[in-house]
Amino acid sequence: MPVDSGQRDSDGAAILIRAVAFSSEKHRHQRRKGADNSPYINHPIEVADLLANVGGVRDPAVLVAAVLHDTMEDTPTSPNELEAAFGRKVRLLVQEVTDDKSLPKEERRRLQVEHAPHLSPAAKLIKLANKISNVRDVTDSPPSGWSVESRREYLEWAERVIARCRGTNEPLERLFDEVLQRARRVVSRET
Repeated sequence: MPVDSGQRDSDGAAILIRAVAFSSEKHRHQRRKGADNSPYINHPIEVADLLANVGGVRDPAVLVAAVLHDTMEDTPTSPNELEAAFGRKVRLLVQEVTDDKSLPKEERRRLQVEHAPHLSPAAKLIKLANKISNVRDVTDSPPSGWSVESRREYLEWAERVIARCRGTNEPLERLFDEVLQRARRVVSRET
C-alpha cells in the first residue's frame, strides 16, 4: 500500500516497518565505511529516528523516504520498484536526495550544494538528518584511510549544504550545529 497523507497512524506505522524491512533487505550485504564497519541499515534508521524524535516529523511519507533514502543510490533499486512498493510521493522524495553515482565525487558534492536550496521542504528534512548522521560518523568512526584533512573537507562541505537548507526545522538545524562543532573539536585534536 503506497503512503498517502490521509493515512491513519496505524497505517503509517505499518508502512514504516515495511520500509525498514525493504531497506534492510536492499542493504543486507553493505557495511558503513567507518572504522567500526557497522551494518549499513543503522544509518537510514538513524536518519528516520532523528526526523521523528529530534525534528518532530510525523509525516509517514517523509519517515518512509528517510528509511529508503539510499536505496536508489547505493543498491539496485529502481524508481519503478520504489513507487510500486511505497507510492509516488516517497519515490519522488528519495529521488530528490539521491546522487547520480555515475558522476565523480567532487561533481556530486558540488551539485548537492547547488541543488540544496531548491529541494522540497520534505527533502530538506531528510538532507538535514542525513548530514547529522554522516557528520557523527566522520567524527566517531571515520572511513579508514581518511586523513584529518579529508575529514575537515567533509565537514566544510556538509556545512555548505546545510547552510542552503536553513529555515526548515530549527531543532534539526540546532543539532547539526552542535554535531558540527563537536566534530571540529575532535578533528582539530587529531592534528
